[in-house]
Amino acid sequence: MNWLHLVSYFFGGVFLANAVPHCVSGMMGQPFQSPFAKPPGQGLSSSTVNVLWGFFNAVVGYVLVLRVGHFDARSTSDVLMPAAGALLISIFSARHFGQFHGGNTPGD
Repeated sequence: MNWLHLVSYFFGGVFLANAVPHCVSGMMGQPFQSPFAKPPGQGLSSSTVNVLWGFFNAVVGYVLVLRVGHFDARSTSDVLMPAAGALLISIFSARHFGQFHGGNTPGD
């Protein structure tokens, strides 16, 4: 296994996981933070912007996981890399966006 393929799978997992909150928020018609908001990553972007950003992330994730190398869903190392990327971006997102939506200190 080429180590560059594993790096690609890792970042593919990051992009795939990042697609989820943007697509879901956008499809629900709700604004959400995006890199295009002011300030970036803190202000809110429209639901349409979030759907487009989420779709872009899904396409990049697809390319990085399924079009680079020979991804095998039965290979533990192949699956662990996108899973690790998805987990890390998910934890980062929970901490970062939790400060705006009350997720870091529930009950306050």
